[in-house]
Amino acid sequence: MALLSFPKLFNRPAKPQAVRRFDGAAGGRRGFGMGTFGRVNSEVSASGATLRSRARYLANNNPWISQAVANWAGALVGSGIVPTPKHSDADTRADLTAAFQGWADDADADGRTDFWGIQADVARGLVIDGEAFLHVLPSEDGPRLRLLPPELVDESMTRELGNGAVIVQGVEFNADGQRVAYHVLQYRPHDQFANYAPPVRVPADEILHVMKPLAAGQVRGISWLAPVILSASDFDQLCDALLMGAKVAAMHAAFLIDLNGTGGAPYDGTGQDGILETGLEPGTMKRLPTGYDVKFNTPTQLTEIGAFLRLQLQQLAAGLGLPDHLLSGDLSNANYSSLRAGLLPFRQRVEQIQYGTLAPQFLAPIWRQVVAFSVLSGDLAAPDYEAAPRAYAAEWLPPKQIQVDPLKDTQATVAELEAGLTSRRKAVAERGWALEDLDAEIAADPHKAAKESSDDT
Repeated sequence: MALLSFPKLFNRPAKPQAVRRFDGAAGGRRGFGMGTFGRVNSEVSASGATLRSRARYLANNNPWISQAVANWAGALVGSGIVPTPKHSDADTRADLTAAFQGWADDADADGRTDFWGIQADVARGLVIDGEAFLHVLPSEDGPRLRLLPPELVDESMTRELGNGAVIVQGVEFNADGQRVAYHVLQYRPHDQFANYAPPVRVPADEILHVMKPLAAGQVRGISWLAPVILSASDFDQLCDALLMGAKVAAMHAAFLIDLNGTGGAPYDGTGQDGILETGLEPGTMKRLPTGYDVKFNTPTQLTEIGAFLRLQLQQLAAGLGLPDHLLSGDLSNANYSSLRAGLLPFRQRVEQIQYGTLAPQFLAPIWRQVVAFSVLSGDLAAPDYEAAPRAYAAEWLPPKQIQVDPLKDTQATVAELEAGLTSRRKAVAERGWALEDLDAEIAADPHKAAKESSDDT
């Protein structure tokens, strides 16, 4: 066997090495033009104000986005998320519920709504602005809440303070990374114009900042409408263009065409330059001069655009995390089963935000402040509060989702109660009632008393 010469041995073509990479990070034709996303706080700082402004414009001018925002806010808080005290003593639970309900009626510092209305405002702010700020103001009757526009927390203030402390977009952190203060621009509730004034340092325990972060370490919120802002704007322009095209098409009935340039003068009563000016009525017959033909305007694009428009609405709904019908309001292709199946993942997402964002960032902190004020002011008898403050915590139960078939839903609740899978307290709280109030009202019902007396006889 002949041996390979050294030149042939070392000149063999090398095998191509396998390239290990994520295709999504590759360049070339497919990756060209795709944007990138850097550190979340840098991206939010650069784009947050613009996204918020555009989101507000769409929420107030685009009918689809306006409906989406309203449905998101309604799903998050409904008529109000109510607290259910966890204390072991029934009388103490009743006192806690009464104290908080009395405070909730006057919770708004501006006197325009109550605590349940503030919840709706916070939910709307979450969707449009991506965050909500509440200033907790002290008063003789307990803490009061005032909703702050997010732009009042100075987004331009980012700097090192030394010894590990830092301010990031108006939020001050200590060396341990804990929020210690917010730098709020001076304002009056009725101000109409922006006036420059140095921000005021407000301690963190006086501000409630509600936001759902996109990534770890995110300081300021970003509008939930960010994924659909460009698509919604394009869809708006498309609808306007189609509407204008339909208007223009409706203005033209027909066109006269001089086939060979030898057409004679128009027949009597038809106008000038070959244009019919007398109009066409049912059963009318018009005689044209020799050499003229008529072509009617046939705008076919309007008959073929429906499927494309539905696809665009589905894209907007997906970007907003909503079922299609909560954006478009169209239930023509839905049935009972498809509606329930479509709502299940949406309700899971809603519960994530209710229990992971609204409860820990907004509801539980204000409950603690109201209970502490009630104890310190003597309105609430709680001898063991200092020793065991956690015993005075509350569970927040969102209102029960509205069902298409209330009878089946009620039967399911009764079955859960009989099987020991839930309690009357939770079932009642989901309907926006306190159990003690419901029992007292039922006991005071004259119809119930009359029925019981008739049953005894």
